[in-house]
Amino acid sequence: MSAPLTVSQLAAESDRLRSEGRQLVLTNGCFDILHAGHVDYLERARALGDALAVAINTDASVRALKGPTRPVNSSEDRARVIGALRAVDYVTTYETVRATDVIRAVRPAVYAKGGDYTVETLDPEELAALREVGADIRILPLVPGRSTTAILARGAAG
Repeated sequence: MSAPLTVSQLAAESDRLRSEGRQLVLTNGCFDILHAGHVDYLERARALGDALAVAINTDASVRALKGPTRPVNSSEDRARVIGALRAVDYVTTYETVRATDVIRAVRPAVYAKGGDYTVETLDPEELAALREVGADIRILPLVPGRSTTAILARGAAG
């Protein structure tokens, strides 16, 4: 993968795919320490459409979400690692805590989120944006015992 796309560039790719009758899947998150649960999740998300875009929180937005000790890895490193996965077609980063503006700009056909969420617990602004753009919302199962928080807790314990 080359450098991450800007949100505007990703929106143009989404428009191109849509004009070809293809579906873009969008997911977002911190993806701070890549683990098997992330890989499984991204492979499942990719299977929902013709291309997968991953929107990654920048460092400042991760700190706002997770606290002052996060992220462990910079947004540049996280984008590089996520972009190297076979399942991922596009990567972008975003500065805000929520992906609302990305969703509105990109207008994905499908939006995937991990099983630690339900449609009801999605951020209300993100949910409203998803409904505005007509995205099919898919909640994918988590891999039990695989999470960045658990990895960091094990590291701190010993």
